[in-house]
Amino acid sequence: MNGKEVEILLVEDNIHDAELTIRSLKKVNLANNIVHVIDGEQALDFVFGKGEFEGRQVTDKPKLILLDIKMPKVDGIEVLRQLKSDPVTKTIPVVIMTSSREEQDIITSYDLGVNSYVVKPVNFDAFAKAISDLGLFWLVINQPPV
Repeated sequence: MNGKEVEILLVEDNIHDAELTIRSLKKVNLANNIVHVIDGEQALDFVFGKGEFEGRQVTDKPKLILLDIKMPKVDGIEVLRQLKSDPVTKTIPVVIMTSSREEQDIITSYDLGVNSYVVKPVNFDAFAKAISDLGLFWLVINQPPV
């Protein structure tokens, strides 16, 4: 890390979706301090300063986590469960971004404390707009706890 505060932790195993997300955030100047990890295990290691992220200053919490559900190693639901059950990380806004419209995924996510559940639009322009709108809301408009 370059010492700057991480604004967005992007947890996405689909490289195409990750690149589109980062590009969409760059268009609205919200991708300056973004970290992309490809699975839930890496996400938890990053947030809690373990594994390859050992020694990372864990008090520098992301301002927003964009989290996919269907991922290898540790799925998004388990990442969400661990984040929202820890007093240090439970206030980090987490937005599920997934292609899953499964009712059980939606219910479980909200039961665990997700801040928003967004089904990824299939259309390129709609996807880019959704990402830009999410970034602007959570990083500019929303007032987080101090």
